[in-house]
Amino acid sequence: MHDDLPRHYASTLRTLVRFACAMLLTGLLAGVLFQESSKKLEPGSVGDGLHLQATLRLALLHGHVLVSGALVPLACAGALLVARRCGGRELGPRALAWLTRGYLPFLALTLLLMLFKSYHVLLAVRRGEGDLATIDERFFFGLAPARHAVYGLAHVGMALALGVFAVALWRSLGRPREA
Repeated sequence: MHDDLPRHYASTLRTLVRFACAMLLTGLLAGVLFQESSKKLEPGSVGDGLHLQATLRLALLHGHVLVSGALVPLACAGALLVARRCGGRELGPRALAWLTRGYLPFLALTLLLMLFKSYHVLLAVRRGEGDLATIDERFFFGLAPARHAVYGLAHVGMALALGVFAVALWRSLGRPREA
């Protein structure tokens, strides 16, 4: 079946599926990290609200890895195949590179930032810090402009790359290719 796929399609599909598999395993590991790390914060050692704030980011990381890291790449791969199958024009290598060299790396950076912040908050609360504003001020070593720049780069890069792919895919469906 892959004989009818251009080389850059096959390469992109392999990359997306491999990334999705790696993120599926990472998402499962993130779930275990959440369960085990939240147990280290003794129930009753802090107020319920602070306990929730200290552990919520790890729970969200688990979901973000599974959805953004596994399901979105698989959905993109499926959409690419369906669009081609129903007569859409072939996307060029540059349009597909926005996924593999844009979305995937920026997503990985975003997920690493989520992991870093999750443990920053959890460990600060475990050490006895109860003021979330103080914990937030100390995040990213107290360098708020650097933090905003890195977060902005990661999120804008991820959104831009996915947006460029979506527009290219949409446009490919404009006129059916000749048989």
